[in-house]
Amino acid sequence: MAALPAFEAAARHQSFSRAAEELNLTHGAVSRAVAQIEERLGIQLFVRRNRRVWLTPAGERLLRATGSALDGLEHAVEDIHRHDGNSPILTVSCEPSLAMRWLMPRLGAFREAFPDLNIDLRMAGGPVDLLSDGCDVAIRRADYGISDHYITTHLWSEYAGPVCDPECWETILDRNLSNARWLHTRTRPEAWDDWKRASGSDALPASEQYFDHFFFALQAAVNRLGTAIGPLPLVADDLTAGRLIAPLGMVATGYDYVLITLDVPQRDPRIAVFFDWLMTTAREMEMPPKAG
Repeated sequence: MAALPAFEAAARHQSFSRAAEELNLTHGAVSRAVAQIEERLGIQLFVRRNRRVWLTPAGERLLRATGSALDGLEHAVEDIHRHDGNSPILTVSCEPSLAMRWLMPRLGAFREAFPDLNIDLRMAGGPVDLLSDGCDVAIRRADYGISDHYITTHLWSEYAGPVCDPECWETILDRNLSNARWLHTRTRPEAWDDWKRASGSDALPASEQYFDHFFFALQAAVNRLGTAIGPLPLVADDLTAGRLIAPLGMVATGYDYVLITLDVPQRDPRIAVFFDWLMTTAREMEMPPKAG
């Protein structure tokens, strides 16, 4: 049974070398696995000639059967993974900035409320493969195409606007956005232009600075290095604590945050608990008013 994946890959590629590369094995390991099956069945599965291989009629029959069997196993594993509601661990993939600035500061409260469910937090962004990554759910900003194989459940809509240190806004900037150094990020290079279009602003920066990651630009705004486009929920705690203000308010960006799962959240009690908690916690966010 253990040799069948090697045979299936070799038969599919008509090459032991390509099968070895796909399975991260040596050429010799694939060759020995095929030889074991041939010895057990007492028939030849491949014609070997000049470093090339072709399937025999018996090999073609075994390939069809093996492909069906392996597909069945994969579907069974996926089904078990979908409905393993008895596990005490929920593995969550979350975008790094959202994880560090919003989710992680709240996981202590989640543990107190649900001490029997442990959150294994993985930080990653962009497309996700839940099965390959070993994750139960993913939280993503839906700014890319998500596979139809997944269930996407709306969490909240994103709002964003310029954020800066409150004292800087009143004194150094004199309540004028065009006096500010605009902080940009290479991961969201259109953030300022998108905000200007959505808000109707015609402001221009006094100077500009670029950062590699969105998290750094937001932290730079907290540290009074300039003004950044800050979205909710990423700046929610900074606004509440008074470290930042959104003097011009916020506008909808047109993007949503979603929960990505293999099945509807209610089918797995762990995911249902986490989803309900996310929604309850998100409702606590308040839209910041414009500065007077």
